[in-house]
Amino acid sequence: MVHVLSSRTLLRPTDPERSRDFYGERLGLSVYREFGTGPERGTVYFLGGGLLELSGRSDAPPSPAVRLWMQVADVTAACEELRARGVEIVRPPVREPWGLVEMWIADPDGTPIVLVEIPADHPLRYRPGI
Repeated sequence: MVHVLSSRTLLRPTDPERSRDFYGERLGLSVYREFGTGPERGTVYFLGGGLLELSGRSDAPPSPAVRLWMQVADVTAACEELRARGVEIVRPPVREPWGLVEMWIADPDGTPIVLVEIPADHPLRYRPGI
């Protein structure tokens, strides 16, 4: 059995400074740590129960199969805050048939990011009889 102590998602942006601005300034993610020097230095952000690392540089954007899922307490408030910070809202908050409230944005390389609110009555929070 592998005993995982920590984990993080790694992204290699096409423009590291632009991506640091997006994740740090526009999304407002807090920095966990930074390492290296220069424009391709690494920056690791807190991402709820995980970490997101931007480091190095890629000649091409990530695969469209890569997506980030971030749970927030209030997706409508997050939408208003991000819009005020100049973040393009790809799709505004919608209550999905499966009961979650989701909105979509994208990072500068086009990586889809879903912001999710789990309503109080959703089975992820509430299980009758337990």
